[in-house]
Amino acid sequence: MDGLPPFHQTNTLFLRKPQTQNPKLRSHSLSCPALGDTAPCTATPAYALQLSPSSVPAVVGGFSGVNSLASVKMIHAQTIKMPGKWSSDDHLVKILIRHYVNFGDHRSAALALLLGLARSNVGWNSFSEELKDFRELPVQILEVFDDLRCKGMVFDARIFTVSLRVCTCVLDLWLGVVIHACVIKTSLDSDAHLQRALMNFYERCWGIERANQVFNEMPKREDVVWNEAVKLNMKQGQWIRALELFRDMQYSCMKVKCTTIVRVLQACGKLKALAQGKQIHAHVLRFGMESSVPICNVLISMYAKNGELELAGAVFNSMEDHNLTSWNSIIYAYASFGFLNDAWSHFRKLESSTIEPDIITWNCLLSGHTLNGSYEDVLTILRTMQTSGIQPNSSSITCGLQSVIELGLLPHGKEIHGYVMRHDLHYDVYVGTSIVDMYVKSDCLDIARAVFNNLKSKNIFVWNSLISGYSFKGHLQDAENLVGQMEEAGIKADIVTWNSMVSGYSMWGHTEKALDMIHQIKLSGLTPNVISWTALISGCSQNGKYRESLEFFIRMQEEGIEPNAATISTILRICGGLSLLQKGKEIHCLSVKVGVTRDVYVATAIIDMYNKSGNWRSAHKVFKRIHKNSLASYNCMIMGFAMYGLGKEAISLFHAMCSNGITPDAITFTAILSACKNSGLVDEGWEFFDKMSGDYNLTPKVEHYSCMVDLLGRAGYLDETWDFIQSMPLKPDATIWGALLCSSRIHENIEYAEIAAENLFELEPDKSANYVLMMNLYAMSNQWKDVAHVKELMNSAGVKHTQAWSWIQIDRTVHHFSAEQSTHPDCGEIYFELYQLISQIKKLGYVPDVSCVYQNIDDVEKEKVLLSHTEKLAITYGLMKRKGSAPIRVIKSSRICSDCHTVAKYISMLQNCEIVIKDGVRFHHLSKGNCSCKDCW
Repeated sequence: MDGLPPFHQTNTLFLRKPQTQNPKLRSHSLSCPALGDTAPCTATPAYALQLSPSSVPAVVGGFSGVNSLASVKMIHAQTIKMPGKWSSDDHLVKILIRHYVNFGDHRSAALALLLGLARSNVGWNSFSEELKDFRELPVQILEVFDDLRCKGMVFDARIFTVSLRVCTCVLDLWLGVVIHACVIKTSLDSDAHLQRALMNFYERCWGIERANQVFNEMPKREDVVWNEAVKLNMKQGQWIRALELFRDMQYSCMKVKCTTIVRVLQACGKLKALAQGKQIHAHVLRFGMESSVPICNVLISMYAKNGELELAGAVFNSMEDHNLTSWNSIIYAYASFGFLNDAWSHFRKLESSTIEPDIITWNCLLSGHTLNGSYEDVLTILRTMQTSGIQPNSSSITCGLQSVIELGLLPHGKEIHGYVMRHDLHYDVYVGTSIVDMYVKSDCLDIARAVFNNLKSKNIFVWNSLISGYSFKGHLQDAENLVGQMEEAGIKADIVTWNSMVSGYSMWGHTEKALDMIHQIKLSGLTPNVISWTALISGCSQNGKYRESLEFFIRMQEEGIEPNAATISTILRICGGLSLLQKGKEIHCLSVKVGVTRDVYVATAIIDMYNKSGNWRSAHKVFKRIHKNSLASYNCMIMGFAMYGLGKEAISLFHAMCSNGITPDAITFTAILSACKNSGLVDEGWEFFDKMSGDYNLTPKVEHYSCMVDLLGRAGYLDETWDFIQSMPLKPDATIWGALLCSSRIHENIEYAEIAAENLFELEPDKSANYVLMMNLYAMSNQWKDVAHVKELMNSAGVKHTQAWSWIQIDRTVHHFSAEQSTHPDCGEIYFELYQLISQIKKLGYVPDVSCVYQNIDDVEKEKVLLSHTEKLAITYGLMKRKGSAPIRVIKSSRICSDCHTVAKYISMLQNCEIVIKDGVRFHHLSKGNCSCKDCW
């Protein structure tokens, strides 16, 4: 670097980080001789010879008999001696070059090409084919140039320009720098063509920043140089810099080329810079360029990318002439924003014009329908374009495969795969990736692997697709092996790869291994992102590891990762499942803070959290604030009403949903039938059950039949319930027999209970609740021998009685109460307070329901047993620690007994408080002596 002449204001950062240099090039001396100190030879004499134009054909014809290098040189000499401008014909120079190369004299060929390129009337592109065909030729040109330079030849701007362009082609980094130094020393750096060549050299070999520095240091800049600067910055994706240059051009009163206008409008589209795009449009109108079809086409595209479809349409309608690009631009604009009818309208207008739609036109329609989820239409368009004589290309196939994936139409996907093979499109890496992805998501991993193995070119997307498939299906070792194979193939795992592994290990319960993957991400130089942590949190949640999920959520935020909508939804589901109302409220606040409450999944998760945490009023407030409720949010709110026994409210919301144009689905009917069941609305339940198939063409599933069995049975229609079960088109499962058993226990019908229990013991032999229900029923009827028999069955099956528990959250602490253990530190105070409460409510009319104790003891002892029920202890402790008028919220593991339900009603009246109890079946919202269940549970 010390031998380089100084640049104008060049700093040491100028020559950092060059592109890779061509290894075939010899290193060039960086010294620049004192040009003009000796009697130099010049390139000028070679141009002084004349050749009559009429003699050129004769000379060209003389090459037909050439059989040696000497004869080529002889003809070359003859052309130089002949009068006239022999070098005005590119064809003659090309023939000379090819013959020199054929006889191995690359140096003479290079000299002929160098001098030919240097002529003002011969274009650079004229010899591009020769430069491609003879790969050694550019190197020889630079060697000839360097030799002549070192001998002191004085070059003009045209020779320097040619040499710089060759340096750019072969990535000769340092010779280009030497040429730049010589240009500065000879004061040729004001030549516009040479300036453009310099900028192109630095952009290609040293980066766009160096090219911009050359531009900034130019002593004089003409229009063509400004336009070139904009072009180079656009080429490198420097959209903002390109717009700044365009603005400076206007300030400097430079003439802007139409191609430059097109480029800066493209930048406005990329940057969503609508204001700047409108200003450039004004410039177009001011200088009368609105008749330019390319400019109008890019204006349409710019406005469309900024969401201004009306302006895009106005530009299109203002055009006097439309080419195919114009039609494609406006069709894509409407299609990509979901205005599919407008897109088809313009397509039909195009068909009626003299211009034929091409593959791009059809792909615009395909892409638009894919983006808007019209997947069935995508497959229809694919068939239509084939009948129109247009063969789908890789872009068309990719849209078709995506639609097949979304619709789950594997047979159609196989048909498209066959088309791909017949038309040799499987060599396209994107098509191959889409096919692998289709088979992965269709649960055909073996076929996906076979397609993957046959791909000649594999990008990281196809690797990630297969790794994700193996990981999702639990083939974690295969997925890990693929990661190793990918890295052996020279493709480094990216964040998507690692996230697939995190998700797989977490989903399949390997939390420690998932955490290790997070550590591997950091070791690889990447940073775990919100998707990494959400995958970990979600996987733990699916495996019931709620505590770990919440801990990872806190850790994610400590590492500076802001949760997204998916993270928030997952945490809200956890809070709802655990009935952690206070934590759920905090997450709700966080969702408002990060701005994701408009997301339909987050909004639905918030409603669900409040419903499951015992606060249906807050859930309903959130529901009413949603601007446009989806089917999911309606289903969630209807199910919320059902959990609280608010049947009338659920029915009203169902009708409101239908009046808003939303069609109920099978989940909706499960929710509304549950509401009828929990409210004892038998007639309404029958009506909705009949509507499923009659009005909405929905076939009832086992969950709908289960709701009807529960509804009829709880209402006391046990004979009708049995007939209903017998007439079912589906085989009864455990939910059907469970509903019958519960109803039989409520109405003390041992006959139907025994039938149900017999089936349940076969279907669910390990579920203790079924045995307990039968023992309770026998105990209510004083059939203690049968109680003992069920206990024996339970013991022989190895089933242990599940421990009953209740818990209540006070401030941030969860207090747990167990039927078998009295380990709470305030146990004595709790029982003392409970005795006081029982004494007071007895004065109000409370009579202990000793039938809820299923033990063969006297009534006095049964009353004592009733006092130990965990929900009573939790309610009492809540009253002791209650602050203000906050409701008391208790979670119980099993169904609340009738005595505890009665006690809770009396306490709510005595203490003038609200009590919310979530048992194993539903919610009970008690206030002023009444319960939301209306004693129907």
